[in-house]
Amino acid sequence: MKKDGARDAVVQEARELLVAMEAALLQIEMEGPSRECINAIFRAAHTIKGSAGLFAFDSIVQFTHQLEHLLDLVRQERLALTGHLMSLLLQCGDYIGELVDAIERGQEAQEPNAERRAALLAELDVVALGATAAEETGTVQPGAAVAGESAVLATTEAGGEDLVAQAAADYPYWHLSLQFNENVLRDGLDPLSFLHYLRSLGRIVALLPVEAGIPGAEGMDAESCYLGVEICFASDSSRQTLEDVFEFVRDDSRIDILPPHSRLADYVSVLQRLASEDAARLVALWRRHGLFNDVQWRCLGAATLESATPVLPVAAPDLVQRPRPLDERRAQEQKFIKIEVSKLDQLIDLVGELVIAGASARLIARRRKDSQFEEATQAIDGLMEQIRDAALTLRMVQINEVFQRFPRIVRDIARDLDKDIELTMTGAETELDKSMVERLADPLMHIVRNAIDHGIEPAAERVAAGKPPKATLRLNATHESGSVVVEVMDDGRGMDRDRILEKAVAQGLATADEDLSDAEIYRFVFEPGFSTARQVTELSGRGVGMDVVKRNIEALQGEVAIDTERGRGTVVRIRLPLTLAIISGFQVVVGNAVFVIPLDMVVECIDMPPHQDGSHIVAVRGEPLPFVPLRELFDLPERAQGRVRKSMVIVQYGQLRAGLLVDGLLGECQAVIKPLGRLFGKVKGLSGSTILGDGRVALILDIPHLVQHTQQQEQGNTAAYAERGVASAQ
Repeated sequence: MKKDGARDAVVQEARELLVAMEAALLQIEMEGPSRECINAIFRAAHTIKGSAGLFAFDSIVQFTHQLEHLLDLVRQERLALTGHLMSLLLQCGDYIGELVDAIERGQEAQEPNAERRAALLAELDVVALGATAAEETGTVQPGAAVAGESAVLATTEAGGEDLVAQAAADYPYWHLSLQFNENVLRDGLDPLSFLHYLRSLGRIVALLPVEAGIPGAEGMDAESCYLGVEICFASDSSRQTLEDVFEFVRDDSRIDILPPHSRLADYVSVLQRLASEDAARLVALWRRHGLFNDVQWRCLGAATLESATPVLPVAAPDLVQRPRPLDERRAQEQKFIKIEVSKLDQLIDLVGELVIAGASARLIARRRKDSQFEEATQAIDGLMEQIRDAALTLRMVQINEVFQRFPRIVRDIARDLDKDIELTMTGAETELDKSMVERLADPLMHIVRNAIDHGIEPAAERVAAGKPPKATLRLNATHESGSVVVEVMDDGRGMDRDRILEKAVAQGLATADEDLSDAEIYRFVFEPGFSTARQVTELSGRGVGMDVVKRNIEALQGEVAIDTERGRGTVVRIRLPLTLAIISGFQVVVGNAVFVIPLDMVVECIDMPPHQDGSHIVAVRGEPLPFVPLRELFDLPERAQGRVRKSMVIVQYGQLRAGLLVDGLLGECQAVIKPLGRLFGKVKGLSGSTILGDGRVALILDIPHLVQHTQQQEQGNTAAYAERGVASAQ
């Protein structure tokens, strides 16, 4: 792997682990501590440390080492997860994120925030030392080490297994009990390398392989590791130094380290984890090197050791199982691979060019009227459509990528504002093009912050209004009519219609006598510099934010709307297309120009019904339907062959329908979306362009804008239309 690729892999993995770590912390805060969440937090910190260590990113390694020590105390239930500790762990995650960002920029040698690092490390030390001090004062210290035969005998005569358990052995060596995970070789790690490294820290006095878990030759899997060893080790190193040797296999393997002069009961516990044959061999080895002299042996009772129930190591229960068949192992192989986004973009571009080339081949086949050629191009068309769908699926990601950021954001802002808010998220599995998901994060951030700051009232105000003190904020995503709808809903105070209108009039956005609908009034919120906040806060009130939201959403060919009720709450609704790459389209002709309509928004095509001159409303099955003549809208000339039969394409966007009056229907197509040039960039009603099979450029219609255009244009004429009593044509 190239160095840049390795750096990117570390950054990507670290960010995913930080997200998982934050999610587990917030889950603990909401639901209470659980062993699963605590282990997930520890594993995240441990894996980040290990990955950074492989590439000598020492700043992350040193910081996460301190964090890991604290998490280990939590995991051992020696330290409680208080609210203060939860906040500290979240801040540590944020700081690790800063270190990861520095790695991405190639600035890992520079400390991004020295003051914050020092403060966090100091607080980690204080919490850890406090836990240790509390543990020492809250438990009875065992007596001093009992050395010599007389002390052991006295312990035995004083009687009792409790006193024997406190007796210390006169044994000068470390004891390392190792049982590696079965998959350690598949993970790219060599167990023998750890043993070789031990020699640099001291002397291996004796080494005993554990044989009980090793199958016969006929049942052995060459890719599995069955190695377990018991090691007597002479070294002046600290316990932490020895534990660091096995840093990369600690989670999945059993690593037990007993310091010199440990309690006799600790050695007995090692024996009880082994099968009887291995336990007997280990006792012989210990006695050969000075552990368990005759008096100690009599005190503890040889019969007790020999009759101990042989138990295989808890951390490796699969060692005695038969190797899995090859097909079963393949089923458990890695099912996901990580691919650079640029490679996916390149694939989509190539698929787009393939679609254009296929359209050209199909057009040539039709002109030549060669049946075999047409049949071949039809088969290719079917395959291209499948390839297109599969390629686009690769870019589709769940909107949860954005949603997962908000539990932490809501928590922090709610605490700053002293508000009690419950966040619920639904539809997080809804899929959207990755490029759109990334650009959706900032607009959603503005909307959520405004909802918390402006929309949701303090607890006292909510109680006075007859509401529960705990507010509800909801994020929801769903597919609807070929679009993705994302909603931010709160049960707060809602928007003040009159105040918004008053502010709009004051800023010259409307006149006092103008008759505006609620939707038009609430749309003023998205105007630049518009704000009804009575005071400016750190979060909002400067009139900057909602206009940015609208601009960013419109850049994604989407729309944003507000639905609010005074005293009941507000819903901000964002509607986006599924993708901005390749779409199924429907071609129409107006004059000599070809337009493409997104096929998902096409309801039906009909002949143009009779209508009142000067009115842009027709009757379809007895219902009024506004329409827009595209030739008039874009000021296009009549077709060269003179008067033609008009057709209407009925389209739907959300709950609204409208008709598009066109000169002809050309049928379905695959449209590769190309950006508009500067000449058409600000033309309303167009969202992009595509290349046809004959090389001409066709413009893609912006259906959301056209539907809204028809609604606004004919809003006041529907009642008049009904009064005229125009007969229904269908």
